[in-house]
Amino acid sequence: MDNTWPLWEVFIRSKNGLSHKHVGSLHAADEDMAIENARDVYTRRQEGVSIWVVESKHISASNPSKSEELYDPAKNKIYRHPTFYDIPDEVGHM
Repeated sequence: MDNTWPLWEVFIRSKNGLSHKHVGSLHAADEDMAIENARDVYTRRQEGVSIWVVESKHISASNPSKSEELYDPAKNKIYRHPTFYDIPDEVGHM
């Protein structure tokens, strides 16, 4: 019988931020415990406004050694580059 708790990835949104950032990992029995532990470990100075926890086994990631083949198709899509568009002078800085 396996008595180890699952691993959870922790994401915190800071008071000044618009997005959550990965801050670390921890073990917990369930998501409620993971959030409480994440609060205690990663927001000791009350810098966060939101906590996300995701069980690590539910995260899929690309293989860094295959990044070239993953990102190569984007090279021929010139419309994704800002130099493709003419911006009117009245728009100013973007």
